[in-house]
Amino acid sequence: MKTFLLAAVALLVAGGAAFAASVVNRDSEPRTIVVTEGGSQSEIVVGAGETIEFCSAGCFVTMPNGDREVLTGSETVEISEGRGRVR
Repeated sequence: MKTFLLAAVALLVAGGAAFAASVVNRDSEPRTIVVTEGGSQSEIVVGAGETIEFCSAGCFVTMPNGDREVLTGSETVEISEGRGRVR
């Protein structure tokens, strides 16, 4: 029974990460996005070729070129040529 409970908790933890949005920077230089989630705002610097997970429960994102998007937490934002696109 104890093993079953540990396995169930592990699945819940691993499954929670699958619902986070991610950002992929395809540019050759770092890019910054601004994320507003739960009333707090933070800047995320995404290095060249880097992928970062964020926004697990919905958020607003300001792309490097100033465009804004609403995310539910399951999307992928792709940055290319300084512009972000939701996929």
